[in-house]
Parts: sequence; structure tokens; C-alpha cells
Amino acid sequence: MHHSFHPPQRTLMGPGPSDVPPRVLAALAQPTIGHLDPCFIELMDAIKKQLQYVFQTDNPLTLPISAPGSAGMEACFVNLVSPGDTVIVCQNGVFGGRMKENVERCGATAVMVEDAWGKPVDVDKVAAAFSAHPQASLLAFVHAETSTGARSDAAALCALARENRALSIVDSVTGLAGIPVAVDAWGADAVYSGTQKCLSCVPGISPVTFSPRAVERILSRSHKVQSWFLDMQLVMAYWDGDSKRAYHHTAPVNAMYALHESLLMVEEEGLAAGHARHRRNHEALVAGLGAIGLEMAVAPEHRLPQLNAVCIPEGVDDASVRSTLLAEFDLEIGAGLGALAGKTWRIGLMGHSSRPRNVFTCLSALESILSRQGAISVAPGSAITAARSTYGADDQAH
Repeated sequence: MHHSFHPPQRTLMGPGPSDVPPRVLAALAQPTIGHLDPCFIELMDAIKKQLQYVFQTDNPLTLPISAPGSAGMEACFVNLVSPGDTVIVCQNGVFGGRMKENVERCGATAVMVEDAWGKPVDVDKVAAAFSAHPQASLLAFVHAETSTGARSDAAALCALARENRALSIVDSVTGLAGIPVAVDAWGADAVYSGTQKCLSCVPGISPVTFSPRAVERILSRSHKVQSWFLDMQLVMAYWDGDSKRAYHHTAPVNAMYALHESLLMVEEEGLAAGHARHRRNHEALVAGLGAIGLEMAVAPEHRLPQLNAVCIPEGVDDASVRSTLLAEFDLEIGAGLGALAGKTWRIGLMGHSSRPRNVFTCLSALESILSRQGAISVAPGSAITAARSTYGADDQAH
């Protein structure tokens, strides 16, 4: 006999997904309606406006792709890259490598600008790449590199693309709603994100936005987009066709209820207040980790408050610490990837997961496991005491 699946109650403090609030889970459980139902069409329009708010854009082509962040990435590349194009791709972690893979699969040439893992993209190197490759029609970079916890200067990089008459593709999967993402102010042409990070929605949807310049390029393509499912000319007719929507695919209706609710929560808090909350909890976590001798892997000015890369102390068994956190504390943190595998842990403070309670839980759990393993010797409670001292009186209440 098969039984229903009952997942454990975890606290999610890895690189995503983040904790999904009860309100969002409740939204998922509402009755399913048809994806062409007039009520659902109204919801689509509401979600579009909400996404324009979180992306800080007036771009008419702003919508959620019915698939995870990786599909948002692919949607940007397959629509804007044609065979034979030259694309400058910045890599300072795992996700820049995925961009390169997309460019090559589109039949284009990727000119790589590489920076060390944990460092931001070097704007001067990108300028040099444009000088060396004046034919480049696109610049692709990761704003918030999930694999390292480093943040790059999106405004400067998008400006550089414009100066060189190139479009920009920006990965802000981990950035959106956690740090400022200002699509119109940056002059970014295509930006993609995911629902399972700072939006604290269920995984499986990718918000994207395309500038009018990007739409112009899509409409003037001479070569068909290689992906039928992600072809914006077709998807536009479903998301943008006024009352007469062309059927394209069956949208994940209940997941869209959840996205609407999570975006409503972002609006209720306000973007600036949300950014400040992520910052405060990050500062508390860093103070607590410092008190037990753990160092951060990224320089302070380039750290993502929502994704904290921590150096694993010498002689500590990375996997055993993470499996103990899961087994004893029901707490998930992330392992390092690529060049940082075995060298860092990635502690997420994203969306609903970014609250003092989680900071305290994570710090006391790490302190207890590392003390038991003999990796640190500190007075019990050192981490929490240090974290608590960074909060103001009103933070303590949350």
C-alpha cells in the first residue's frame, strides 16, 4: 500500500528554496480554475503589475515563465541570441558558466570575462572585452551570484552594454526583493529571477522582464527561436493579448495563486523595508559567526545579505556538520559549489527565512555542533549574544 507523502517541517536556510509562509501555502490550496478562465486572466494582469513593482520597471513585457529560474535564463538567451552572434559572458561563479552554455547552444560565440569566485565582476575587464570585440551584441552577467554570495555592480555593467550598443541579460534569481533591483534605472534589457529565493514562494516559476529594446530585437529576428515553449512571440500572445488570449500552454494555475500572494506580501512590507530587513538579519548573522571565529568568504562591500558564504574552519567535516544540522535541528544550509566546494557553507536569509528567530536558531546550532566536534571553544551562547547586540529594540519583537 502506498501512503500520502508528508514532508518534515524544516527551517530552510540554504541557497533556496526559502521558507514559504503559511499565507502562500494556503493560496496554493484554493480551487483550481482554467488557465483561460476570465478570473485567471484577471489574476495574470494583477501578477504582471506586481512583477513590474518588484523589478522597478514599466516594461510591458514582464511576466512569470511557467518553469524555474533556469527556464527564465533560457528564455532570455533563446529570444535575444541568434546563431553567429558574439556575446560577452561574465563568470564569477556557477551561474555565469550556465550562461556560457546557453550562448553556445544558441549557435553564438561566448567571449568570457572571468573573475575569481567570491569576487564581483570586474567592470574594467568587461570594458576591455567590448574594445576587443566591438561586434558583441549582448552582455550577460549575474547580479547576485548564488554560488558565492557575491554581488556585482549591475548599474555600471548595464551602462557599459548600452555605451557599446549591446543589450544586457541579467541574472537576479537571488537578488530580486532581497537587494535593490532597479531594471529601468539600470537600463537593463532582460532580467530573470526565481520565485523560491527572496520572494519566498514555491519553486517552479521564473519572473522575467524585457525592455522595449529587447522586444524590438525579438520581433526583428530572422531566425526562429530554437525553443518553441520559451518563444516570447508566442508567450506574449498568451500573457499580453488583451481579452483575446491565444492559448499557448496550461499555466501552473495554483502556483500562480501562490506567486500573487507572495508578491502581495512584498508590497505590504514595501521593497525598501524588505531590503533593510535582509540587511539587519545579515549583520546579526555575521556578528554571531564572527563571535565563534568563523569568517566570511566575500569582502563586506560585495556581500549579498540574503546569501552568506562562510569559510569552513580547518579540519571541520563539511558534510557531517550539514547532515547533523538537518538531523538534529531540521535546519538546511547549503554546501559550497564548484571552486568553493568543501571550502564554504552557504547560509540563506531569503524572504520569509530572513528573520531573527532563524538567525538565532542557525547560530546556536552551529555553535553547539562545532563545539562538540572540538573545532571551536567558546563560552556557550557567544554567537547569539553577539547577534542580539546588533538588533534594535523593535527587531527583538519579531
